[in-house]
Amino acid sequence: MKPVVWGVLSVSGHYELRVHTPIRNSALLTMRAVASRSMDKAAQAAKKLGIAKAYGSYEELLRDPEIEAVYIPLPNHLHAQWVMKAADAGKHILCEKPFAMNAAETKEAIQYAQRKGVLVMEAFMYRLHPLWQRAKEIVACGELGDVHAIQTYFTYSLFDPKNIRNILEAGGGAIPDIGCYAVNSARFLMGQEPERVVSLVSRDPAFKTDVLTSAILDFGRARALFTIGTQTFPMQEVNIFGSRGSLSLPGCFNIYPDVPVHMTATTSLGQRNVFAGPVDQYAVLFEGFSKAVRGETPLPTPPEDAIANMRVLDALLKSEKSGQWEKV
Repeated sequence: MKPVVWGVLSVSGHYELRVHTPIRNSALLTMRAVASRSMDKAAQAAKKLGIAKAYGSYEELLRDPEIEAVYIPLPNHLHAQWVMKAADAGKHILCEKPFAMNAAETKEAIQYAQRKGVLVMEAFMYRLHPLWQRAKEIVACGELGDVHAIQTYFTYSLFDPKNIRNILEAGGGAIPDIGCYAVNSARFLMGQEPERVVSLVSRDPAFKTDVLTSAILDFGRARALFTIGTQTFPMQEVNIFGSRGSLSLPGCFNIYPDVPVHMTATTSLGQRNVFAGPVDQYAVLFEGFSKAVRGETPLPTPPEDAIANMRVLDALLKSEKSGQWEKV
């Protein structure tokens, strides 16, 4: 397969920390260009990371005919507009999560990109990790019986007022930043959409972002419960409880790429640890998308999934204001 040529819109700390290293030597893609609103910043990043081209604006990168696909790790409030601008330039698009600020904006941007004939996908990398693929299989084959509850905890501690996760206007807050994972993983495991949701939200008095949120998602035959927080001791864990067993996934979203990870399955036959990896989920994500660009495989996750996920986030925020269950 001919490697897909990529560009990244923004000098992103997330890209440098988690994405660049696993993809830089891939046989399936080449990160050829980086863009920033500052040419100096773009040039410095390109030199540091060994990227061939640097651009002083996102528009310049999009005009580069060599670039086939773009990665968008911009702040949340900028996602939709740059998805559409990338689509105008004929670039395939991998956009960080959450895809946009709400479901309507997400749907508009995705349908716009589809009309332009480009591929577009939300970058939920965890789904492609073999640990989660196996968890999905265990649930789907009925080893746990009927799933009754999924409990998710996802927290971190961040008090920097300049960080975009603490800036409400930029799409900051626990619900968009990590609630999107709690919702997405429950939907992924259940293989269906929740019918209604209810939330209890605490907001920082200065930031106005939600900093501690608990919620229930009603799937009819099962419930997903989660607590997320941005000013809480860091933790990531998902527990699945069924009529015949349970499954526990610790540290399951930001998975280290260089060590094996495990989940614990408990049934009447006993308890076992199921191991996976080491695998870099970002390499799997970018390579999977690149294969889809070349027509070798379908997109790892259909773009419509981003719209469905955002509908749940919208309902959670609506429930905060109403204090009641809200339909999705």
